[in-house]
Amino acid sequence: MNILWQTGAKSEHTMRRRVHSYDDYDGLETLRRRVSELNRAGKMDKEIAAALNQEGFIGARGCLFQGENVWLLRQRWGLPTVKINGTDANPARWPDGSHSIQGAAAALDVTPQTIFKYLKRGLVTGRQMTKGQPWQIDLTDHQILHLRDRLQRIRRPRMAAP
Repeated sequence: MNILWQTGAKSEHTMRRRVHSYDDYDGLETLRRRVSELNRAGKMDKEIAAALNQEGFIGARGCLFQGENVWLLRQRWGLPTVKINGTDANPARWPDGSHSIQGAAAALDVTPQTIFKYLKRGLVTGRQMTKGQPWQIDLTDHQILHLRDRLQRIRRPRMAAP
């Protein structure tokens, strides 16, 4: 953009037009290449977002990138989620002592789906480094005993009414 000032001075400015969708994003192919490179390098979505921000990329609506933006772009472009354990199967327990979904299910003798229900209800707590990552479930020995006891009470067959 060129501005001709009242005084006769001229100035030249560059700005990126804000758009509502990445379909209209200027430099989309450059952004796609960079996200792909960082993804191949094993970077998580939040790390990719930080790198894009540091390199001067700006989101479609003029905002900084966040992990959620990167996740959406990766989904759109078919880029895989970088797993914290690479291509290996999830272990029963992670190095920090937390359980995987499968490990928590085995510890409680329930299905993995039950663990997801427990997470939703707040009966167990866990975290994902980013969307699409394996869960890391925090289970103490006390919680395991408490939840097993709860399951026994629920699973106990009901007596027939006299």
